Amino acid sequence: MTNDTTAPLPGGPETAEPPAPVPASRLPELLHAAVAAVGGTERPGQVRMAEAVSAAVDEGEHLLVQAGTGTGKSLAYLVPALAHGDRVVVATATLALQRQLVERDLPRTVEALHPVLRRRPLFAMLKGRSNYLCLHRANEGTPSDEGEGLFDPVDALGGPTGKLGQDVLRLRDWAEETETGDRDDLTPGVSDKAWAQLAVTSKECLGASRCAYGEECFAEQARERAKLADVVVTNHAMLAIDAIEGAPVLPEHGLLIIDEAHELVNRVTGAATAELTVGAVNRAVKRAAKLANEKAVDALQAAAENFHGLMETAQPGQVDELPEYLGYAVAAVRDACRQVITSLGETRDKGLTDEDAVRKQAMASAETLHETADRLLTGSEYDVIWIERSDRYGPGTASLRVAPLSVSGLLRENLYRDRSVVLTSATLKLGGDFNGVAGSLGLPGETRLPDHRTPDGPAAETGEDAPPYWRGLDVGSPFTYPKQGILYVAKHLPPPGREPDRPEMLDELAELIGAAGGRTLGLFSSMRAAQTAAEKLRERLDVPILLQGEDTLGELIKAFASDAETCLFGTLSLWQGVDVPGSACQLVVMDRIPFPRPDDPLMSARQKDVEAHGGNGFMAVAATHAALLMAQGAGRLVRAADDKGVVAVLDPRLATARYGGFFRSSMPDFWYTTDRNQVRRSLAAIDAAAPPVKPR
Repeated sequence: MTNDTTAPLPGGPETAEPPAPVPASRLPELLHAAVAAVGGTERPGQVRMAEAVSAAVDEGEHLLVQAGTGTGKSLAYLVPALAHGDRVVVATATLALQRQLVERDLPRTVEALHPVLRRRPLFAMLKGRSNYLCLHRANEGTPSDEGEGLFDPVDALGGPTGKLGQDVLRLRDWAEETETGDRDDLTPGVSDKAWAQLAVTSKECLGASRCAYGEECFAEQARERAKLADVVVTNHAMLAIDAIEGAPVLPEHGLLIIDEAHELVNRVTGAATAELTVGAVNRAVKRAAKLANEKAVDALQAAAENFHGLMETAQPGQVDELPEYLGYAVAAVRDACRQVITSLGETRDKGLTDEDAVRKQAMASAETLHETADRLLTGSEYDVIWIERSDRYGPGTASLRVAPLSVSGLLRENLYRDRSVVLTSATLKLGGDFNGVAGSLGLPGETRLPDHRTPDGPAAETGEDAPPYWRGLDVGSPFTYPKQGILYVAKHLPPPGREPDRPEMLDELAELIGAAGGRTLGLFSSMRAAQTAAEKLRERLDVPILLQGEDTLGELIKAFASDAETCLFGTLSLWQGVDVPGSACQLVVMDRIPFPRPDDPLMSARQKDVEAHGGNGFMAVAATHAALLMAQGAGRLVRAADDKGVVAVLDPRLATARYGGFFRSSMPDFWYTTDRNQVRRSLAAIDAAAPPVKPR
């Protein structure tokens, strides 16, 4: 998606001189014009943030900005970025924000700034290749073992009766009409399995020069638009790939803005995590059998069967070092994959209708397995290895997983060189300062810049190995949290145990929902706890209770926002993904402090590593993880200037434990109480005064 209102300068941005920056003195004028263009209201925090971003770009610094909901932070970074003239990459965590930027904020801002800039900067969205439909797959068929049987059985007219086959046919029809090929533009969507039939990874792609559809390729067109754009909007996953793999996938740029930056560590960790599954090995066998020699395929088949047998009885948990028997099995997979790779490189002219595509797909599977197996066998001190049982690939299926112990070093080495980086979110300060989040992002606390932005003292190193200097800024929120919200902690409840069924907690929750007249967003630490609460309270309360997983998240949120009495219960994605301003959400309930599970291998390993280096592992890892979630969860309550309500935490530890103050200071500055009667009276009063809910 791009605006094509202005042709690029002769020779394109790669060779043309960048536009001269607009003087900083004109920044207020530009910001005012942009805010007016989107129908917003200029706020002091927004002005402070825009000035700080402008100064950071001018000085070549890095900036962390905490900007509360309603600040207008998108314009606060877009305006100074466009005024400066360098190409900028904006990376976000959610599709909603990406769409807001390219469909609303950027078009209006570009037009509003045109009289001063005397140009209309180009902008484009760029995602990973597998997010775009592959025309080769759509037109030539799917050289995939998973595609077999898609259209069996058929109806009387010869069409597929199965959901998978119907979705694939719909995708092929969509390929004829879509302009972007972007999966997120497909409505309604399709399953991951259906999409995989008509999409390819970067390793599976034939390459534009060798593909018959290279000139029409949606992914290639998106990359070309990004090369010409002044602003490239992408996601955290693409940014992670750019940082991890060393081969740049993003165009050169002078400014990187990371919105929703509290999510970056998780996204980079996810991109750097690999797994070895029985299904993936079996899939590689099927793909290799089409082209590789018999000896190589037999070796991989034998390795697959051995690995399968061992993983059936493998016990979940962290593995400090692969047991000898499992090490032999993984080594057999690695070595067999090497034989397959060699064979695929040697064999030609097997008579297949699309031999190049088949070879690319088989090679991609073998190479990915080889890399993962080799990483597992190497056993770096910087990696965590564990066995996980999950139903993702079948009931109780086990896999071997490997993830980085920390990504801060990776980010420090690859994110902050040769460009200014602005990281922003509504949640970057935990326990009152930026140091915890900054450290996880690769920004050491000892290199923080003082307010006048001049490095001083022993930390003022220079040169290529100098640590990245940064400055933190909290521009606050336009909302008056102490007047708009109450933070209630149910101090009288017993501390939560491991069982999701907490009768006293459910009694408290039922009374709170009754006082609020519904209007409740229930945030639970596990899906099991959310399901238990929904089941029990549906029997006790005469209000609709929606449960995550019973419909798409978008439909659930829409239903929740459209009916005042409705409650919505769920887990992780609701803690951060719900934006329901108005009277439909006046009570946000957290069942407990969302510490990571004690048996979470990666979190446990990270906690032990901090302790081994003399730090407080609990506070640095478990408490930081939980505080980020609680701050995000509490942020679901007040989304507009006239919103009012209660955040209720049904875990007494927030009031009684030593770390309680750390969590409370990480959340919005609501009026704090442990008085259950006061909260019930307040909820009843808020409910009585609430305006009718308008259907969305």
